[in-house]
Amino acid sequence: MALDLVTIPALSDNYTFLLHDAQSGDTAVIDVPEAGPIDAALNERGWTLTEIWLTHHHADHIQGVEELKTKHPAKVTGAAADASRLPPLDREVADGETFSFGGEEVHVMDVSGHTVGHIAFHLPGSRIAFTADSLMALGCGRVFEGTMAQMWESLQKFLTLDPETTICSGHEYTQKNAEFALTIEPDNTALISRSDAIASARARGEPTVPSLLSDELATNPFLRAGDEPVRQTLGMTDAPAAEVFAEIRRRKDAF
Repeated sequence: MALDLVTIPALSDNYTFLLHDAQSGDTAVIDVPEAGPIDAALNERGWTLTEIWLTHHHADHIQGVEELKTKHPAKVTGAAADASRLPPLDREVADGETFSFGGEEVHVMDVSGHTVGHIAFHLPGSRIAFTADSLMALGCGRVFEGTMAQMWESLQKFLTLDPETTICSGHEYTQKNAEFALTIEPDNTALISRSDAIASARARGEPTVPSLLSDELATNPFLRAGDEPVRQTLGMTDAPAAEVFAEIRRRKDAF
């Protein structure tokens, strides 16, 4: 039986996610920006929270953990490399390790760059990846702690996943990301179409997250730094893809 995935808006522009296995009753939440919306979603469905998975230490991803645990005592999983900056962990994990949830393997991916020690959780059986502020819908996170090369290397890891993987990222930044992406690939018909669909969704108050990896591959400039149209726009036809990525990230930072 497939796992149930619920997208929950939180704070002003964050997302958190519930993952539920109906057979066992196990339920995980991925990042805790605030406790209230998660508690409400659990109560609405009659689910019992059993696990909390944390991607990185930024406050808007962990600040609700303590409050949430007062009502839902759940096992907390996070990166061993970042344990000193996370809430107390019951399970410390590292790149390449796996653990079980809902009869599936959860693969841990180190995707440092936005922060050092940022991890993603990938469930190949259900084709879901929780990427938070690494790979985002039409974007990627700012490089705060790592290096541009490190972030590029992290993003490359997502290229190995099934293109039909659902990418669950951490923020509602997609419309602004689309506006920027069009400055890099103004003639990308898939991007133009996606941008129009995003604008319509936001006008209706609908979330644009999660997204499909196949759509990111076709439209996300941060994954397309090695593609010829992107290189030509930037005048970097002979530059290594990592350098092209760094230039795109610098332009986005100033956009």
